[in-house]
Order: sequence, then structure tokens, then C-alpha cells
Amino acid sequence: MPEIRLPEVSSETVHGACVAIGGRAVLIEGRSGEGKSDLALRLIDRGAALVADGQVVCHRNDKALLASAPAHLTGRIEVRGLGIIEMPSVERVPVDLLIVILDAPPRFPEDARTRRIAGIDVPVLALAALEPSAPIKVELALKQGAR
Repeated sequence: MPEIRLPEVSSETVHGACVAIGGRAVLIEGRSGEGKSDLALRLIDRGAALVADGQVVCHRNDKALLASAPAHLTGRIEVRGLGIIEMPSVERVPVDLLIVILDAPPRFPEDARTRRIAGIDVPVLALAALEPSAPIKVELALKQGAR
């Protein structure tokens, strides 16, 4: 019997945050209260640009995955203790890395991991988002190609 192949979706919404560093998007995914927006805010403080917070629309375009905010969330980020803050944002940024927030990520990742989003494999890095070094680790991973 021939294998049945279903078409891959061309867009997907991810619950999380997203920033652009040097024109490359970093998706940040984790459970509620784990520090997604906090990590995004600390990266913005280091020079990143806000793409989205709360929901990230990932759209496949040829062989690239592009990240944007839904219209109702564009230019907004939740800052715990302050509420929803408006700030400049960018859209349609190519996604190069997915950060998955874990309480206790492995000290030495055993192998390169990826996750398929809207038909594109994205490198994955597990981090503890609230560690003081987390923003630097994100930048290093992006520079190294998320090995």
C-alpha cells in the first residue's frame, strides 16, 4: 500500500515570545510564568528588537520560516508588575533558533535537536530563562548556529 503523505502546514502559531537579534529571530517557548517575556525583555535591553510576545505567527516562505506578531499584539510585551507595555517592533524576521525553557536544562546537550514548525526544522536550545546568563547564552547559540 502506498504511503499517504499529508501536506505540511504553511503557518503555525507558537505560544511564546520572539525577538530579533541582528535580523535573525529567536523564538522563546515555555509554560506560563517561566520567564519567556522576561528573557525577551532582557534580550531587548541588550539590543534585540521585539517581534512578538504571547503568540508568534510563524509562516513558511519558500525555505525560510518567518516570525511576526498577530495584529492585535503587534508592538506589545507583558512586563510582570507593570502590565502591557508598547514598544517598537519588527515583523517577518527569519527564525534561526527556538529556545525551550526548562527548569533544569542538561549541562551538556547530547546532540543537536530540532523542531519542525510549519514544515521547517528549527534548531532547539534548552535554557533556564531566569538565569542571569540566559541572554548571553542565547546570543552565543545564535552566533554558533545553535550547535
